[in-house]
Amino acid sequence: MSEPTTIILYVENVASSCGFYTTLLDKAPVEQSPNFAMYAMASGVMLGLWAGHDVQPRPKGAGGGCELAITAPDDATVDRMHAEWSGRGWGIAQKPVKMDFGYTFTALDPDGHRLRVMALA
Repeated sequence: MSEPTTIILYVENVASSCGFYTTLLDKAPVEQSPNFAMYAMASGVMLGLWAGHDVQPRPKGAGGGCELAITAPDDATVDRMHAEWSGRGWGIAQKPVKMDFGYTFTALDPDGHRLRVMALA
């Protein structure tokens, strides 16, 4: 069976997005050029940032149509991450809230891609 190994986000400015994701992930990209960057996750999944103007065929959508989810161990960690990310001036689309699946908040990267942090119920 085929399984996805790489998530690629289309971004406006690779250098700007690299600054954001290097801070978020606390690691440098393993590959970087003016129009592309790649981060290696401990899980083996790769996260790519690709300049949208360079993608072929041209993408139809913009950021915000999906989410990258980050699982936190508990509600206190969700609150701590929300406070830290808010303090950095990162966009917050949803403040911490209880939902059916657990306690969560949603942030936005510079291109409007959603980053959901959640402690599962």
